[in-house]
Amino acid sequence: MISPGDVHRLSEALDHYDPTIRQEAAEQLAAIGPRAQPAVVRLVEACADESAEVCERVVHALEAIGPPAPCDTRLLARLLGSGSADVGYWAATLLGRLGEQAAPAVPALAAAVVAPLDDSVRQRAAWALGKIGAPAREALRTLQETAQDDGDSRLGRLARKAMREISGAG
Repeated sequence: MISPGDVHRLSEALDHYDPTIRQEAAEQLAAIGPRAQPAVVRLVEACADESAEVCERVVHALEAIGPPAPCDTRLLARLLGSGSADVGYWAATLLGRLGEQAAPAVPALAAAVVAPLDDSVRQRAAWALGKIGAPAREALRTLQETAQDDGDSRLGRLARKAMREISGAG
């Protein structure tokens, strides 16, 4: 049986100096699956790892674990503008997967849509706002401006889709 201590230990191993140990920790967290949910924020941070192999295993773990705990919303919102496109992308992805429970992150997601961030982060933030739905109404103006400014770009299309999802027109 996996204990919370095991998950904590593996989460801490993501900071180890040896990339092989970081990679193994991510693999073990993936194998644990949803019970490794307490490690999600640390895994998102590990998306900035210098080792491509570690990053690959970290992403696999994030997929295997599933949505984060709602209590991680504020920490994930802070990671949107971390400076690493992969970290920002995964923070937005997990916030979107929380749906309405990520409502406290709406201001940070709206800011990320218009921030000078990597396009993948801006696009994923728009997507996440749509997944949050009606509780993201305060982001409608930002999405509308983005849809107008970015026209037929992927970001513009995602902003229009998010506006429909927020407004209930799906």
